[in-house]
Amino acid sequence: MGSNDYLNNYLLPNYPTRSQYNAPQYADLLVQQYSQQLTRLYNLGARKFVISGLGLMGCIPSILAQNSNGICSEEVNQLLIPFNTNTKAMINNLSANLPGSKFSYIDIRKMFQDLLGNARSYGFSVVNSGCCGIGRNAGQITCLPFQTPCADRNQYIFWDAFHPTEAVNKLFGQKAFSGSKDFVYPMNIEQLANL
Repeated sequence: MGSNDYLNNYLLPNYPTRSQYNAPQYADLLVQQYSQQLTRLYNLGARKFVISGLGLMGCIPSILAQNSNGICSEEVNQLLIPFNTNTKAMINNLSANLPGSKFSYIDIRKMFQDLLGNARSYGFSVVNSGCCGIGRNAGQITCLPFQTPCADRNQYIFWDAFHPTEAVNKLFGQKAFSGSKDFVYPMNIEQLANL
């Protein structure tokens, strides 16, 4: 939750959201609604929750395509920090106030930092372009129907202007399921499932 709220709302110039809320206020609003939704699920019987933060959206091809220098937007990456901070605080609050609830937080930001910093060791050679898309960084127009994607999608971190490839999703899924507290805490998904 959260990425589309930023990409398809807060960061778009034709939406008034950015003039109505600064970054911390918008994060507060999103996480307040998030907390209400999780509480509703709890009231319907849910007890185990896996919650992920937001990654480095300033490094996705659609944002890279907007920068003439082709490097990650530190402004966008910093914009998301309040959401991740609030999400962690929300989890602590819900754990304390919803008896029997258990949470795992997946730190997607740290996973992406690790991946981008060590892309070659993970087997990726293309870190700044989508496998399927049009324009600069294959990020100005997302993958179109019948468009031929790249020849070796396993070399790419991003499938299109916004989404990671299957290879990245598998890697992140493995880290979330059985990884260390560096990336998922207070427990990984395997530990949560065994409770």
